[in-house]
Amino acid sequence: MQDKQPSLDYNTENLPTELPILPLFDATLFPKMVLPLVVMKGESVHLIDEAMAKDRMIGLLVAKKKENVKPDPESGDLATVGTAALILKMAKTEDDRAQLLVQGLSRFRVKSFHKDKPYLVADIEHFDDIDHMDNETEALMANVIKQFGRIVQLSPGLPQEMASMATSIKEPGTLADMVASTINSSAEEKQQILETKDSTKRLKAVTKLVHHQLEILELGNKIQSQVKGDMDKRQREYYLRQQLKAIKEELGETDEAGVELEEYRTKIKERNLPEVAVKEAERELDRLGRMHPSSAEYTVAMTYLDWLTELPWNESTEDNLDIAKARKVLDEDHFGLEKAKKRIIEYLAVRKLKPDSKGPILCFAGPPGTGKTSLGNSIAKALGRNFHRISLGGVRDEAEIRGHRRTYVGALPGRVIQGLRRAGSNNPVFMLDEIDKVGSDFRGDPSSALLEVLDPEQNFSFSDHYLDVPFDLSKVMFITTANVLETIPSALLDRMEVLQLLGYTEDEKVKIASRYLIPRQREAHGLKASQISFNVGAIRRIISGYTREAGLRNLEREIATICRGVAAGIAEGKIKKATIKVGDVAEYLGPVKLQPEAKARMTTPGVAMGLAWTPTGGDLLFIEATAMKGKKGLTLTGQLGDVMKESATAALSFIRSNAKRLGVDEDFFDSHDIHIHVPAGAIPKDGPSAGVTMLTALVSLLKGKTIRKDLAMTGEITLRGQVLPVGGVKEKVLAAHRAGIKTILLPKWNEKDLIDIPQKVRDDIEFHFMEKMIDVVKIAIDG
Repeated sequence: MQDKQPSLDYNTENLPTELPILPLFDATLFPKMVLPLVVMKGESVHLIDEAMAKDRMIGLLVAKKKENVKPDPESGDLATVGTAALILKMAKTEDDRAQLLVQGLSRFRVKSFHKDKPYLVADIEHFDDIDHMDNETEALMANVIKQFGRIVQLSPGLPQEMASMATSIKEPGTLADMVASTINSSAEEKQQILETKDSTKRLKAVTKLVHHQLEILELGNKIQSQVKGDMDKRQREYYLRQQLKAIKEELGETDEAGVELEEYRTKIKERNLPEVAVKEAERELDRLGRMHPSSAEYTVAMTYLDWLTELPWNESTEDNLDIAKARKVLDEDHFGLEKAKKRIIEYLAVRKLKPDSKGPILCFAGPPGTGKTSLGNSIAKALGRNFHRISLGGVRDEAEIRGHRRTYVGALPGRVIQGLRRAGSNNPVFMLDEIDKVGSDFRGDPSSALLEVLDPEQNFSFSDHYLDVPFDLSKVMFITTANVLETIPSALLDRMEVLQLLGYTEDEKVKIASRYLIPRQREAHGLKASQISFNVGAIRRIISGYTREAGLRNLEREIATICRGVAAGIAEGKIKKATIKVGDVAEYLGPVKLQPEAKARMTTPGVAMGLAWTPTGGDLLFIEATAMKGKKGLTLTGQLGDVMKESATAALSFIRSNAKRLGVDEDFFDSHDIHIHVPAGAIPKDGPSAGVTMLTALVSLLKGKTIRKDLAMTGEITLRGQVLPVGGVKEKVLAAHRAGIKTILLPKWNEKDLIDIPQKVRDDIEFHFMEKMIDVVKIAIDG
């Protein structure tokens, strides 16, 4: 060890202006401070040897932070401000390392680097602190000394003498350097302080670092105190509970936890659980017996046992297999809906002949307000079963169906198991409402979880994530409802038997209003049968003039409005009773909202009336065509989809290629543009079934002839002039009947679909079935 003490009597004037440079990594030396270093690299060791042979002076520069720090940094990798240092002691180890103890002398700034030796040498200029003592500087010094003293108290690794040392320093710059070198801060922050010449600014920077360090130490001390306090509290509670237990035993009082465990054992025996459920329940009961009642897991285990023992594993209701009585119940609750009623009667008949048959999965599909949800309740009533309904609209979490695993806080079974517990039997009528509105996101796909629930080949062992025990769902009669089938995944739709509830005719609505809606609203508004009555003409006026819909909701709302008006008159003493006639409807509901527009629109050439399908039922679709001077252009408006635009292009191409046969001027297209518009432009429209209507509107325009006023049509066309079948025939025909249409043109292939249409509608409308577009033109325009 070379420990000859050199002279420390240096100032910036007699310090050398050229120094060998030793790079520092993650360390900073301040003037008047001492720092131990270990030098390992050969060039650096050589630098130390030469410095020891001369004046023991070296320059220390911090290497800049980079992603990949070089072991031998170049001049561009080093800071430009460093510290001139004196080697106080140096010792060599066996592996040729050098251990140093260096003391900072002064700050310097690098003017230039040169490498005429194995290590870097720099031309430098030294600079002193800019000290100026004023009130602000004194206040900063006092604050730093106070806060630093607090840091020393909270830091076990710092000797208490450090606080006294800071108090004895009178120079502001030296105080800032001493505190900055002692506290925990990053190399970048220390380098910024090293580069600051003004001692007051340096004190301000150190003040921020000291405050930050003190906050961390105080927070750590607070956390440690809290942890220690919590541990002491738990130990105290444990001792107190043990004492309380001993006191209760001495007094002969029964242990409440033991009573609860005995109750669960009794429940498990009495509920006649399946073997696998008994096994899981006993295992959880054993765990519960080993837990302390104050434990959080104790409540979780109790909740699980509650679910396991309260489920109707073997509780069933007896089916009402009296077919005549069941048919009477269905007819009393709902008018029409013959297909759905027929299917329920068939199910009962099969159950009567084969009691162990698996339940069907029925899906009632149709527009809103057609009685899908209420029909489920009637089915349960007819069967004598319990009824439970789940609304699936907007459900996006798979755990809503399969449940949460018990690792989650607040975990519960899925809605299926919850519904069975509420129903109280293992064979209820289970209605899954709005199954077409199930969504999916990052939490999973509920429709995929429903695949097992709604599959009779799988649901005999449905596994809920919370229970983790298979439950037999094969006895449950599942009924689903949907407005549209297109949004239901094909795999899920394949598991269901779809029954279409496609809306009501006007006569059916009149009967339903008389039998169900008016009595229900009369009772809801506190009226008696003697106080309000509707004649048939008034009901028909409400249906045709205010509520053109497939279902019944708006009709019931309008009836409710009239009931409220009559109730107000009776309450005020103006009237004693009211008989609503055709002329009275406008007094309560205002002017007629829906005018018959079919005949009004069909008075000019180029206007054709089609039939469209919507999720809320059928509707009329008017198509208008006009021509103007131009160059063979085709304009399409009305927010049409791609398929509908293609139908318009195909119709125009067919007319141009068959102009002579259709009686159209062949030269007309050379000098005219065609514009096709579908009104209600804010509503998106798409589909191929408007092709026939577009072609008829164009032929009507080009021939200058109007189309029959009471005629509507639907069908897809081809370039060869064939008429192809379309879907939604029943909804379209019912919409036409509501609008008073007397003649409908349908594709020949859709003739079979008339079997679903009520006989009264078929008698009121004349149907023509077309195979070629020429036949459509003959009937609609030339007929």
